[in-house]
Amino acid sequence: MSELILQSLYSGTLVGGIYALIALGLSLSFGTMRIINLAHGELVLLAAYVAYTVESRFGVNPILALPLALAVVCSCSAIVYFLIGRIKRNRELNSLMLTFALGVILTNAVLLIWKSDIHSTASTSMQKAIQVGNLYSMFSELLFFVLSLLVALVLGWWLSRSWYGRAVRAVSSNRDAAKLMGINPAKVELVSFLVAGVLATIAGIAIFSTGVISPPLGHSLTVKAFIITVLAGVGSVPGVILAAFLLGITESLTVTLFSSALQELAGMVLFLIVLFIMPNGLFGAKARRG
Repeated sequence: MSELILQSLYSGTLVGGIYALIALGLSLSFGTMRIINLAHGELVLLAAYVAYTVESRFGVNPILALPLALAVVCSCSAIVYFLIGRIKRNRELNSLMLTFALGVILTNAVLLIWKSDIHSTASTSMQKAIQVGNLYSMFSELLFFVLSLLVALVLGWWLSRSWYGRAVRAVSSNRDAAKLMGINPAKVELVSFLVAGVLATIAGIAIFSTGVISPPLGHSLTVKAFIITVLAGVGSVPGVILAAFLLGITESLTVTLFSSALQELAGMVLFLIVLFIMPNGLFGAKARRG
């Protein structure tokens, strides 16, 4: 039983790495514009289907679909930003309705183009079993877990060290004050949406390489990303990673000890418990301001 629990913890941690990639993109756009992009999960799913198309048409590793997926997803992310930018009144509420509608449109576009079939990678190299001690995983799971940590480190460095990263933090903190410092908020917000698109692309390819994809998956990914973002505290990269690991491990233990039917419920219960104990998230207000 102990070995089963350890395997479950290991698998949940690996899944948490992918969840972190999805949530970091949502957290970035939410932090700069105070807007929850409800189409973010569908953008992740779009990248996954681009990877499926490249693999099925050309018989290559899905990772090689990254350039094409980046172009498609970042273009869609920019379109989402420009549509949101046209909203002048009740921006928070109207943007929620707009991005929800865009998510529905993307889901139906996926249904029209790729149908409702379930797909997974056929790459033998990605499905190869890897043993770490007494723990097992697919090569793709371990690969994208390491990649997610590297991407999170690069994102943290970009936010704290680069000019655009500091501009993103300035706009997130005080939009009007950022204008007085010579920062163009619209340009910074577009950059944050494009970076979120890059993160969504990597996450989408990771999901296709490690599991199965279907059109309804996008909505579920958005919900998970929102849960992680709120648990972590907006603007906290370490908090997002920790919250993603917690969610992944909770879901994995629920499937192992109880039933896969309770997997989604377990995430919501974790969400409520953490918010009840720590209303500001795992990393409080001070960490978010920093």
